[in-house]
Amino acid sequence: MKAIKPLEWIPAAKKALKAMPDAVQDDFGYALYLAQVGEKSDAAKPLHGFGSAGVLEIVEDFDRATYRAIYTVEFDDAIYVLHCFQKKAKQGSKTPKQDIDLVRDRLKEAERISRGKQR
Repeated sequence: MKAIKPLEWIPAAKKALKAMPDAVQDDFGYALYLAQVGEKSDAAKPLHGFGSAGVLEIVEDFDRATYRAIYTVEFDDAIYVLHCFQKKAKQGSKTPKQDIDLVRDRLKEAERISRGKQR
């Protein structure tokens, strides 16, 4: 059995996930579990604009709405869940700039947390 990497949550991401429909929470939970054991859900794709496959986005459609969860596997100590949100259709499937900027900020926060654990 593979070792399970812990999940670390940016608190606002966990709060946003808990506000989503149960079916979406279940789907995201399973995709995150797969990440914890070193696998990748079919629903997880690299997030454009982050240069590698280290930041991934899970996309789920439910009840005519699209939900997204963004996480990173870049750090050895944990899988960090950075952002969860309901996509508002303004630009097709493209992730809005404000959400990308928020992910960048939260990725820096996750890096600080990860470095603090390694001391």
